[in-house]
Amino acid sequence: MDPDPLFAKAKEYLPPEKLAIVEAAYEYARNAHDGQTRKSGAPFLEHPLQTALILANLQLDAPTLIAALLHDVPEDCNVPISEIEKKFGTEVSKLVDGVTKLSKVSWRRDLDADTQAAQAENLRKMLIAMAEDLRVVFIKLADRLHNMNTLQALEPERRRVIAQETLEIYAPLAHRLGMGEIKWQLEDLAFRYLEPEQYHEIARMVAIKRSQREGFIDQAVWELHNEMILAGIEGEVNGRPKHIYSIHNKIQRYAALGRTFGDIHDLFAIRVLVNTIPDCYKVLGIIHNLWHPITEEFNDYIANPKDNSYQSLHTTVLTGGTTPLEIQIRTYEMHRMAEYGVAAHWRYKEDVKPDLHFDEKLSWLRQLIDWQTSLNSREFVDSVKEDFFTDQVFVYTPMGEIKPFPKGATPLDFAYRIHTNVGHRCIGAKVNGKLVPLNHELKNSDIVEIMVSKSDKAPSLDWLNPDLGYVKTAHAREKIRAWYKKQERTQNIERGRIILEKELKRLGISIPGYEELSKKLDFESVDDLLAAVGYGGITPHQVASKIEGTPEETIPAVKSPAPPGKQKNSGIQVLGVGDLLTHLAQCCHPVPGDDIIGYISRTHGITVHRTDCINIINEEEKERLIEVSWGEAEAVYPVDIQVEAYDRVGLLRDITTLLAEHKINIESVNTQYNDDVFTMWATIEIKSMSQLNHILNRIMSLKGVINATKVQKDRLNIGS
Repeated sequence: MDPDPLFAKAKEYLPPEKLAIVEAAYEYARNAHDGQTRKSGAPFLEHPLQTALILANLQLDAPTLIAALLHDVPEDCNVPISEIEKKFGTEVSKLVDGVTKLSKVSWRRDLDADTQAAQAENLRKMLIAMAEDLRVVFIKLADRLHNMNTLQALEPERRRVIAQETLEIYAPLAHRLGMGEIKWQLEDLAFRYLEPEQYHEIARMVAIKRSQREGFIDQAVWELHNEMILAGIEGEVNGRPKHIYSIHNKIQRYAALGRTFGDIHDLFAIRVLVNTIPDCYKVLGIIHNLWHPITEEFNDYIANPKDNSYQSLHTTVLTGGTTPLEIQIRTYEMHRMAEYGVAAHWRYKEDVKPDLHFDEKLSWLRQLIDWQTSLNSREFVDSVKEDFFTDQVFVYTPMGEIKPFPKGATPLDFAYRIHTNVGHRCIGAKVNGKLVPLNHELKNSDIVEIMVSKSDKAPSLDWLNPDLGYVKTAHAREKIRAWYKKQERTQNIERGRIILEKELKRLGISIPGYEELSKKLDFESVDDLLAAVGYGGITPHQVASKIEGTPEETIPAVKSPAPPGKQKNSGIQVLGVGDLLTHLAQCCHPVPGDDIIGYISRTHGITVHRTDCINIINEEEKERLIEVSWGEAEAVYPVDIQVEAYDRVGLLRDITTLLAEHKINIESVNTQYNDDVFTMWATIEIKSMSQLNHILNRIMSLKGVINATKVQKDRLNIGS
């Protein structure tokens, strides 16, 4: 293996005496790994050497490069850590020891509970090691990146496991540390092994688009760069393609909106690099003079950096009058931060002035230290994955202190982040001076004020109901569960029995023997099951799902019959488009599975015939025939529900609007009023028991609703 690329890169920023130690570490690793090969057949030394080269490109310090070269020596060469400490010092030995301990870290959800717990503990150790010395994780990310680049040598199942772990843990971790270059490489490589067909299809489509748009991008780059020269602004202008995995995510979002790959115009973007922040804004003015800006697509991440310290100006303009083009503008230093994140300002780097805001940028790491003492391994890992590896919003306390939260967080999440007792005693919240519900979704720059009761107060178990949306963060959920766990076991058992029986009754499910149910849910006894329900460890709906069968299709789904005179969607697609007016021909009575063709009638839309229908064979106006196919009609089944509420203006409207928002059809509805109590009976079409549970919970959250349950038709007591 040729170490020259590593030495050349390290020589650019390390002093000679430090470089000499890196060279000595290489020789030590070469001797230790002599004769060892990787699964691919390549010399084993290739891996630590490439890992160190990745870190040298980040310009990390000498101890980090040395530890990268030696990180496999203890485990694969039976060399004790004490020997590495003797030869290279305590700092290097601690880094090597940290990386060695993390070599067994894995996180898979398809394993038994004991194995998952052990792996969660390993991952917990990695995250805590990260909080203590980030260089351990820099080495681990570089190690994973090189392994992903050589993953082809492993068995297919092993490749999938490592790729899934990379996408769930390591890519989000790189993002959280602001290391964009490593993040996108890990994402693309993981996606390539998890969804190879989709990966190669997107790559093919991007290549076609590239050939179509190269001239367009080149022209835009030339125009902008020329204008910058005329304005006396030094800098670079380059076109760049989007990454495969980010395009895949955009395709998924577009599909939900009924749009296709062809509608994505920002597969390629332009990046402008300049020397100073004033130059960034000058270039922005030039761009907006050259092309028409799309106002809602502008973001100033220089004035308002992202949570991982990313800074840039983002704007989208219409070139040629109709074609959108995304442009990013940043300084060279911002670009280095965007590519390498926290590593770009690493405090141990030689001859670099310390970043005064370094600790502030890593405040979230200090929270890891606090949390790891109060949560078990699984809870800790779930908290980190949900609360730190997701998109974030930043809100303020009344005193002006900023707090980061995952997108979708609520005032209750805020309360629990302030202090556990503040969460438990929370009775209300103000956002920007106005009272809001406790499940209100917080937005960037909101000022949040929590109102608490003067006396001790128990948190509500409803706060754990995901359908009601009270808490988003795993941290808040675990604090609520912990409160209930501390209650007397007998209280939890009794509470769990009441909650479970009420929920099963509400869903119209007959209660089976609890012994069999507890075994299905892997509880040792009925009391353990009921206690878990009582303290929120398992939801009543999860229990109900086990009674009914699978979590989603809990009742055999059938297509509900249409009421007389009501034309149901046939599920037939005309030229691949559904929801057009179609009728089944009465002459040949086509059924799903038959070869069919459409006939465009003059007044009744499209009539669907079998292709061997005598009327179609003898049809003279062939131009009126159109291609049709059997679509997939979504299965639904009718369920009868009863809603009781205190009568108020707009109540019926609120219920029907809620059902309409969830695209649930109402087959029939009857209402009755008695002593200011409103009762509604309705037959609705649902897809699964999960959907029914969600809808009943949402109806229960409406103002004035007393109860919402599933009922049997023979129990309906509808007033005349």
